[in-house]
Amino acid sequence: MNTWAEMAKVQPRVSKMLLNSITKDRISHAYLFQGQRGTGKYELSKLFAKSIFCKFKQDGQACNECKDCHRIDSNNHPDVHQIIPDGQSIKKEQILHLQKEFTYTGLESNQKIYIIVDADKMTTNASNRLLKFLEEPSKLTTAMLLTENSQSILQTIRSRCQIMALQPLNPIHFEKKLQEQGIAMETSKILASLTNNISDAIEINTDEWFANARKIVVQLIEVLQAKPDEALLFINNQWMTHFKDRNQLHQGLQLLMLWFKDLIYHDVGNEQSIVFTSHLDEIVQSSLKWSRSHATQALYAIMEAKRKLDQNVHPTLVMEQLTLQIQR
Repeated sequence: MNTWAEMAKVQPRVSKMLLNSITKDRISHAYLFQGQRGTGKYELSKLFAKSIFCKFKQDGQACNECKDCHRIDSNNHPDVHQIIPDGQSIKKEQILHLQKEFTYTGLESNQKIYIIVDADKMTTNASNRLLKFLEEPSKLTTAMLLTENSQSILQTIRSRCQIMALQPLNPIHFEKKLQEQGIAMETSKILASLTNNISDAIEINTDEWFANARKIVVQLIEVLQAKPDEALLFINNQWMTHFKDRNQLHQGLQLLMLWFKDLIYHDVGNEQSIVFTSHLDEIVQSSLKWSRSHATQALYAIMEAKRKLDQNVHPTLVMEQLTLQIQR
């Protein structure tokens, strides 16, 4: 997303606010961009930086052709500094280095920008150092803090930032984007439920593991309906050998949720929302065995299983309990 017009299709409200601040020369000294992964926080920060530095911008829109624009795109602009987590966290030393850099005069102008990616991962000491930095803002300094979890950032830091809440991506818009990449409609619907990041979705789609994961979910449904006595055996021999870590287990449970949602969509006549369109016959058969009430209870059970996984309950135990709950 290299233009405000492109960004406005994804984040219309935030794009309008930032563009207005540029055209009216009312740029704040600090912004907090909060939103889920894939909502465009990083792209937004780069676009905003280009609009600030570009000498050939028109109505706030950067030219995307000049030296400043190219260097910001390639992360080589001398007056645009980025901080990313060093391992699992952003450390005090990184903020101290940033402060030192900002004591120097800008190499090409007095304007300086710093972008902190995953700002919620700052250590306590790093947060306190940044707070001191924010308390004495330079008129020509602009900070952009990017986060998926703003509540993990000190309230005193949040209060000194102009908060820009990025909205979740429109699922239909996201599915169309995936289909433009050559991904089938059914697959795009499934991927949109797993991630709202285009790159992640494309990577998942090309992974053979994902294709097999979909098959195993459908097979589990068949076993639960036709051979319920073999369900626990299937979990141990098939499910747990494929979904080996917690991230994979979460994806498997998300796919299982989609199946039971499809049952409800079929029951209420909302066929256009069904995701597993190539398995419509199986969905019809499932709806004959499981009522809408049962499907709803299964969804609650799956959400509880996901919560237990996050609490580090043993994965096999979680899946066995879930299987028994669905069978009831």
